[in-house]
Amino acid sequence: MAATLWLIAAITALSVLWKYDNQPGVGANAPGHWPAARGVLALASDRPTLVLLAHPQCSCTRATLGELAEALARARTRPRTYVLFLKPEAFSNGWEQTDLWRAAAALPDVTVLRDDDGREALRFGTATSGQTLLYDSSGTLLFSGGITGARAHAGDNAGRSSLVALLSGGRPDRVATNVFGCPLFAPGI
Repeated sequence: MAATLWLIAAITALSVLWKYDNQPGVGANAPGHWPAARGVLALASDRPTLVLLAHPQCSCTRATLGELAEALARARTRPRTYVLFLKPEAFSNGWEQTDLWRAAAALPDVTVLRDDDGREALRFGTATSGQTLLYDSSGTLLFSGGITGARAHAGDNAGRSSLVALLSGGRPDRVATNVFGCPLFAPGI
């Protein structure tokens, strides 16, 4: 009887974890064209612009940054790349400068910025950490989604493959994918 109860508890716990890992976050309602409202980001006129919005305390962000590094290394075209880390107004300066910030800053040709109170995330219609947006040099949205296949899971996935295809002059399998990460705007954050 005890073994049966233990087995049921173990299966239930694994089911809950599997569901959490594979449950996508809220996808962006990203504008189809670079937002006209002024913000801290600038659209590159000579190459694509990539924007990745992240929560500095989200454990899923590590895998996303690894996938970003892989995508940039494989791409033929180097986009202007921004990684924005959320910094809610209620938290002190420096709260956002975690090891994830340092990992993003170590990526070649990546500009890491603080997103004060999520203003840029809101400007780009983003609600989930890991949301990646790629705009061409004229400001047209080419890709919107996540670049991991599940929460905190690195490895081949449709988002990264599509991003690499777009940055290499190819046709992507998808122009939108699910995004897996923590909510950017949750109570207490």
